Amino acid sequence: MHRSEITIDLGALRRNVRTLLRALDGSRLWAVVKADGYGHGAIDVAGAALGAGATALCVATIPEGLALRGEYRTERIVVLGPAGSNREVAQARDAGLELVIADGEIPEGVRVHLKLDTGMGRYGLTELPPPPAEVVGLMTHLATADSDPAFARSQIERFRAATEEFSNLTRHAANSAAALRLPESRFDAARCGVALYGLSPFNTDPAEDGLEPVLSWQTSLAQVKQLDSGQSAGYGRRFVAESPTWIGIVPVGYGDGFRRDLTGTEVRVAGEPRRVVGTVSMDSFAVELDRELPAGTPVVLLGHGMLAEAHARVAGTINYELACGIESGPLRARRTVIDA
Repeated sequence: MHRSEITIDLGALRRNVRTLLRALDGSRLWAVVKADGYGHGAIDVAGAALGAGATALCVATIPEGLALRGEYRTERIVVLGPAGSNREVAQARDAGLELVIADGEIPEGVRVHLKLDTGMGRYGLTELPPPPAEVVGLMTHLATADSDPAFARSQIERFRAATEEFSNLTRHAANSAAALRLPESRFDAARCGVALYGLSPFNTDPAEDGLEPVLSWQTSLAQVKQLDSGQSAGYGRRFVAESPTWIGIVPVGYGDGFRRDLTGTEVRVAGEPRRVVGTVSMDSFAVELDRELPAGTPVVLLGHGMLAEAHARVAGTINYELACGIESGPLRARRTVIDA
């Protein structure tokens, strides 16, 4: 029996694609579906994104690309991370994947994108060489599009200057934040990930940018009890009742992806926000209630007004780290895909 249920709404993802396409105003949208579609299921979200107007898929590794190629025989698939062994490069060649080259030699017989490091300080070429025939695209990656537009614009201008004479090639620099807020970043295509899934790249309410969360996560109370004054809940006695207090035990914990540092966040119990109290355990956590409720009362962890961005602020992290960390499968959460 599953202890929680994850629902993926492909209709919401399609609407997010259309929102991004309107913002891009003619530039192409490439859907980033690495890390199993940010925990949403790469195969399903890739199909929905392509159906709504995305023109390519982006992944982090060649094995991720090969897994997608098994389902999507003719679509463009771009591997953003470094190529692995010669065997992997050969597999990418045979599968028609496109590779990003950030240093080293350009493999023959593979369509490639040259990556210029304009300020991210991660993968990337220091200077852009004259592109040989195998090169189909030029790219960079923005470090601060979500937090420091001035620095992002300096990266964009460096990229523009370095690639101007090769404007016959596809140029792409924008991520989700830049696609939404920096028109000068859009060039020919934008690689959007987090916004596809209705998660704000600015860690604010996604609705501010017309985005809808795609993932919802629900469970129900497993037990309800009243603590007397001085009694505690959870490891370390981090929550001690100051007066008689009703608490509900939720059968989800950090083993499911509800992180240990989410103590103090809110979830929705019987339609009302309730505070998570005490230490989050591997398989359960406690919520403070204002009254006795029956076991089986619905609990919303994400979605339906419970924002990943709010949880992320409590945990001191970013929304898509939380989404990527949710575990599903026969021993944890049931996953349901809908198209609402």
